[in-house]
Amino acid sequence: MYSSANSSQNTLTVTQLNRQVALLLEQQLGRLWVQGEISNFTQAASGHWYFTIKDERAAVKAVMFRGRSSRVGFIPKNGEKCRFYAAVSMYEPRGDFQLQVDSMERVGLGDLHAEFERIKAKLSAEGLFDPAKRLALVSTPRRIAVVTSLAAAALRDVLTTMRRRAPHVEVYVYPTAVQGIEAADQLCIALGQAIAHNNAEAVLLVRGGGSLEDLWSFNDERLARLIHASPIPVISGVGHETDFTIADFVADLRAPTPTAAAELSCQSWQQSNADLLGVLRNLQQVQARIIDKASMRLDHAAERLVSPQQRLAHKRQQHQAVLQRLARALSVTGQRQQLHHVCHRLQRSLPQTQPAQQALHALQGGLLQSMQQQLKHQQQRLALAQQTLQALNPNAVLERGYAIVRNQKGTIIKNSLDTQINESLQVQLAHGHLHVKLKQKHDLL
Repeated sequence: MYSSANSSQNTLTVTQLNRQVALLLEQQLGRLWVQGEISNFTQAASGHWYFTIKDERAAVKAVMFRGRSSRVGFIPKNGEKCRFYAAVSMYEPRGDFQLQVDSMERVGLGDLHAEFERIKAKLSAEGLFDPAKRLALVSTPRRIAVVTSLAAAALRDVLTTMRRRAPHVEVYVYPTAVQGIEAADQLCIALGQAIAHNNAEAVLLVRGGGSLEDLWSFNDERLARLIHASPIPVISGVGHETDFTIADFVADLRAPTPTAAAELSCQSWQQSNADLLGVLRNLQQVQARIIDKASMRLDHAAERLVSPQQRLAHKRQQHQAVLQRLARALSVTGQRQQLHHVCHRLQRSLPQTQPAQQALHALQGGLLQSMQQQLKHQQQRLALAQQTLQALNPNAVLERGYAIVRNQKGTIIKNSLDTQINESLQVQLAHGHLHVKLKQKHDLL
């Protein structure tokens, strides 16, 4: 029998009912992976995402709060299939069953991996990964730029490493988001500012490790092209040692971690001091060699130094030698006059060649005239011989209308008796040949 008293004791308010159902869902199911298609997607002004996850037979409402949606790396679209890591809950004020999504990814990550390989192959074919195009790093930079998030642990690692290894190096930080929807655009802006300011010898592009979606902004094609075009060397220190992004392939140097990027950007102050001491030692050695060489030159100069008395005595000797040469030159003057007289007499005794030259010219003229007459005579003989040869030329006879007849053996036919009826003959004309067959002949005995 129904008891109203017991019924009143077990009665729950709606709030209590929804609360118990919510606790039951959270305790029994907790967080789990759900796969489905997105529909009714809405992005609120607060940054929260509201949408429905459905398949062919059912649907469930879902919410993804702003703190988690900013790390997804892409904006979902209606009809897109994804996997969701979510907590099963109930919105108690309305009694709505829903999922609170912590993270999401496209189904199987196949799209992201395929896009990564597509971008990698495209940029590699364009030569953006060519090691020959990478810039060399400055071993002792005075300033470096760091492109990362102000809240990232990577920035703390870089600053700690720089204070420990190279406190003399100035560090400029260009803040940017390193994860989420707007991260790629902000990374390009921050890196562009670091390049435009041109106040650093190296740029560190760093962030901590994460999933493929977390690091996806570093696979942006625009960022890769900006790194490749940078006139300042770029060191990529994204993720852990096993993480690779497009930025790693196109950077001038890839570091396994942000800390390693800071270490590779410059020498430690201990190494710099050691290098400086080495330079000072080399400078001292060079200076000592210069002083030694100068001392040797001074010694050689001192040995060649002559006193004024010795130099004056040497000049006196030179003066006496000049006076002696002058005296000898004066004694030669008379001999020169006698030589001139002998030359004049010798010139008068030379034979007169002018008459012989005139006779020679006359003989040359006669010889030339005789040669010309002989040449004219020979030319006349040559012309006469050409005329005779032309008259005897068989071709000239043929030109006058005659012909040469040959049999099949090529023998010239001079007598009709040497031919036979129906014999094939060859007739040579002035221009061309005729092949004829003999039909009739008249023999002359």
